[in-house]
Amino acid sequence: MADGEKKKKKVNYASAWAEARRIIWEARWRLAFGGVLMLVSRLASMVLPASTKWLGDEVFAKQNYSLLKWIALAIGVSALVQGITGFALSQILGVAAQRAITEMRKRVQTHIERLPISYFDSTQSGQLISRIMNDADGIRNLVGTGLGQLLGSFVTAGVSIGVLFWLSWRLTSATMVVLILFGVALFYAFKFLRPIFRERGEITAEVTGRLGESLGGIRIVKAYTAEKREELIFARGAHKLFRNIAKSVTGVSAISSFSSILIGAVAVVMIVIGGSAVQAGEMTLGDFLMYIAFTFLLAMPVFELTAVGTQITEALAGLDRIREVLAETSEDETDAAKMPLPSVDGTIEFQNVNFEYEEGVPVLKNVSFLAPAGTTTALVGSSGSGKSTILSLVLNFIQPGSADTLVGSSADSDFAGGTGDADKSVRTPGRILIDGHDLQEVKLRDYRRHLGVVLQDNFLFDGTVLDNIRFSNPEASLETIKEMCKVANADEFIQKFPNGYDTIVGERGVKLSGGQRQRLAIARALLADPRILILDEATSSLDSESEALIQEGLNNLRKGRTTFVIAHRLSTIRSADQILVVEAGEIVERGTHEELVAMDGRYKQLYDKQYRFEQNLFVNPGEDFTGKANNTEAKTKL
Repeated sequence: MADGEKKKKKVNYASAWAEARRIIWEARWRLAFGGVLMLVSRLASMVLPASTKWLGDEVFAKQNYSLLKWIALAIGVSALVQGITGFALSQILGVAAQRAITEMRKRVQTHIERLPISYFDSTQSGQLISRIMNDADGIRNLVGTGLGQLLGSFVTAGVSIGVLFWLSWRLTSATMVVLILFGVALFYAFKFLRPIFRERGEITAEVTGRLGESLGGIRIVKAYTAEKREELIFARGAHKLFRNIAKSVTGVSAISSFSSILIGAVAVVMIVIGGSAVQAGEMTLGDFLMYIAFTFLLAMPVFELTAVGTQITEALAGLDRIREVLAETSEDETDAAKMPLPSVDGTIEFQNVNFEYEEGVPVLKNVSFLAPAGTTTALVGSSGSGKSTILSLVLNFIQPGSADTLVGSSADSDFAGGTGDADKSVRTPGRILIDGHDLQEVKLRDYRRHLGVVLQDNFLFDGTVLDNIRFSNPEASLETIKEMCKVANADEFIQKFPNGYDTIVGERGVKLSGGQRQRLAIARALLADPRILILDEATSSLDSESEALIQEGLNNLRKGRTTFVIAHRLSTIRSADQILVVEAGEIVERGTHEELVAMDGRYKQLYDKQYRFEQNLFVNPGEDFTGKANNTEAKTKL
């Protein structure tokens, strides 16, 4: 399977050429103007080799020295024209190349940002960064000086060959045999190099991805003295990249060496046949000098074709990798055919929902419940029971699978007028409804505009406190932000910072404590003013005193909003409108706190265990539903 995919990637360059044509078409006017300038520049470059005929036949052979000043003037003017056109080309084609690179980076970044969460779960962020930054960089060789040099090389080669045939068709015919052999060798060389360049991009992405993870998790690396292991992992990747580069360098060097041999072979043919022609009177000395000059002029595009051809091959390999990313279906493309959702009341219903991260390993099984608008639903259960998966489904980060449902039962058949012969199980899709609409049938972006989220991993950007809080609502005023921070009990520690709300929090908020990061995340969710609020361990990093300070604010926030809570603090759970006890991917009990305690089931067991634990430690019962602050095992049980 893997080998087949690799083989397919090596030959799949039709899409790369399609992308290349699109890029070239968008820059067609700049390229057209650049082509004119390139033509002028290359024609000007032929003045010097062309002048050798007059120098040999008129100036030196006939001693007509009055032509020297005119020849010198022509050479000087041609040099000036080459200088001006060369500068103009660098500005016109160089700017076009950078604009194309920028637009491609923007396009790829925009597409990647809109891919579903499942794509990011299976792809390293470093690899995606490489796609955006490194692969796009090769475009410069398509719409920049690379393609211009390629076109200029063809023009120079074409004119040079025409002049050489005019001077001596016999000598040039022998030269062309050598050039055709070189062209065939060049074609097969590029065919060999193309997959090497593609593999280089993939290896670079892998090494970059692992390096990003290692540096991002440097505290874990140091805590477990794993520096040597990471060093070895990086060394293996770096050596793999080295071997790839060495292979490509060997191929390019072989082409260059073959080019040198080719030039030598042409020189041998030229001296032997051309010298004989001059001796026989078939060519003048000026013709022979001009032939030598245009032969060397022909050699220049040969070397350019080698270098530029390699660069364009590498650019196409990068475009192929980019096209693979762009071929992934984005959430916006999926949304296009769905109905809009301008407003949300907040009623969420699960109907026979199941889910599998790995095929054959169910995480949720036939989960069904109703969360009316404005109510709070708390989820409790053992670690790994599926609580966070339910929240991910509410956020539509993942989509439900199907559930086996009994249909054709005697009751249903009698009601439908059937015979009620036998029950049977069929595969029906699980559904999640928002205000009665299937979540898979409404525009995802419309739905997510009404969400507020505080997850277990409170991600903060490397910016100021103000920027991080304002992330959920960029238009919010500073007064509103401060008000939300007071509700989240974040204002008191922010004001103690020397720079207040302009304090830089560091990458992932590393300069803040866990509790401070969590309170900023809560303030950010408050600022979004959501209709549906997701609190996944929202107070897990807070001590009891800090939690008590923001609990009232959270209670006020929950009023009128549909809230889903995973929490280990009994104060939050007791006030929920319904509590769902999740075990092994199924809802085993549901009800209010009082109803579940009276039921004397799994919830009662968890409650009694925590209550006894707190009593033994002289802790206020109801402070921590699992004894989380003092007993890791108790938390694991929930």
